[in-house]
Amino acid sequence: MTSSQPHKQTHRSTPNKTTPLDPERLTSLLAREWDTYTHHTQSSHNEFENAVRVIPLGVTSSFQHWDPYPISIVSANGAWMKDVDGRDLLDLSMGFGAMLAGHLNPAVVAEIESTLDVGTLFVTPSPSARDAAQRICRRFAIEQVRFTNSGTEATMYAVRTARAASGRLDIVKVEGGYHGSYDPLMVSAKPSIADAGDANNPDAVYPYGTVSGNVHVVPYNNLEALERVFAAHAKDIACFIVEPVLENIGIVLPDAGYLEGVRALCDQYDVILIFDEVKTGLTAGPQGAAQRLGVTPDLICLAKSIGGGVPLAAFGGKQKYMAAVTDGRMAHFGTFNGNPLAMAGVRAIDKICTVESLGQAEALNLDALNRITEIINEYELPAHTVGFGIKGCITWSATPVRNYRDYKATDFQIAELSWLWSLNRGIITPPGLDEQWLVSLAHTQREIDLLVEDFRELAQALRA
Repeated sequence: MTSSQPHKQTHRSTPNKTTPLDPERLTSLLAREWDTYTHHTQSSHNEFENAVRVIPLGVTSSFQHWDPYPISIVSANGAWMKDVDGRDLLDLSMGFGAMLAGHLNPAVVAEIESTLDVGTLFVTPSPSARDAAQRICRRFAIEQVRFTNSGTEATMYAVRTARAASGRLDIVKVEGGYHGSYDPLMVSAKPSIADAGDANNPDAVYPYGTVSGNVHVVPYNNLEALERVFAAHAKDIACFIVEPVLENIGIVLPDAGYLEGVRALCDQYDVILIFDEVKTGLTAGPQGAAQRLGVTPDLICLAKSIGGGVPLAAFGGKQKYMAAVTDGRMAHFGTFNGNPLAMAGVRAIDKICTVESLGQAEALNLDALNRITEIINEYELPAHTVGFGIKGCITWSATPVRNYRDYKATDFQIAELSWLWSLNRGIITPPGLDEQWLVSLAHTQREIDLLVEDFRELAQALRA
């Protein structure tokens, strides 16, 4: 087993001392906050009632739904959004990184407006696509890239490329890891522990309706389990796909030496290593997580942060593997791939996501993490903070979360209260209770202070 210390390029606090929370007070606070929510969001309720008649769950992506109904947004600018009830909401979700630049960033708007003068879709090669590809390859230190329109497409085509390049079909993924909705990558994304078997040798849990071939599932931060699977199935395994930092279950950091060990095992057993950087990407830093953490994958998947809010994704990497696209072993199609509006987003992001601008956002994030850690220690809360790049989260556990089983042992009732408490006070974070906040280029010290003081008020309420 590798060291349980996190990588030096990451942030994780540990509480000095914890005192149990009063369960009756916690239940009472949660009930009160749901009453407050329904009282102040009647227009969102009405919008939901209309939407659910024509859209399943009333939302365009299932994660957007929560009971009894979600918030409906009508506009956004900078770090703020406005809902149908007329409330201003501080956006700390920022589209999981898609809005890294902030809403309606002037540079992004200017590039898109200039593109509207020349066309929105060519479905042919274009200098704009070539230019965007050069920018992506240069920034992320990869040799070749192909554009797609979503993170799911990027991970799907990366796996298909690995299968075509290797001539093998099996894949390996991390338990609890989410890589979009391509069938084999949905296996064990967030499995029931009752179905998942032994923690060190997890069973692959297949969602209903998926057709995925052979998928081997391993725990994160466990090199012994990975080598055991490689040794048993190496002749059949095409690739190992992994987020270098897990961001589907809060933020789970790699142990010191873990990713280096993964790279070495993939080399030893001739397995193609795919980094899913759909959620890290530029939120990890100016050149992404792979370069920040010092481990080079064979293929990389990108989306969200690279497009300035325009639908865009990409997969790419070493030319010897992308040759499977060149020679036709893996056909890659898409009418909207490389469309001019998306390429405008790449140009804008490449210009504004400098070392300086991302460094300023990361400094604000670190300020929030450190100040919230002080509050956790002051009130002896069973929680700790985790951060990576411009993302941060509060994990409701007194001990580090290193894998999916640790995550499943965290306190989801407190996590629900924390999310709802903030939402009722004008701060919106993702609804999954296991996501993270994001400090965009549009956030300032004012927004950080609001985040910190909101958490202080929650801590006071928990201990009142």
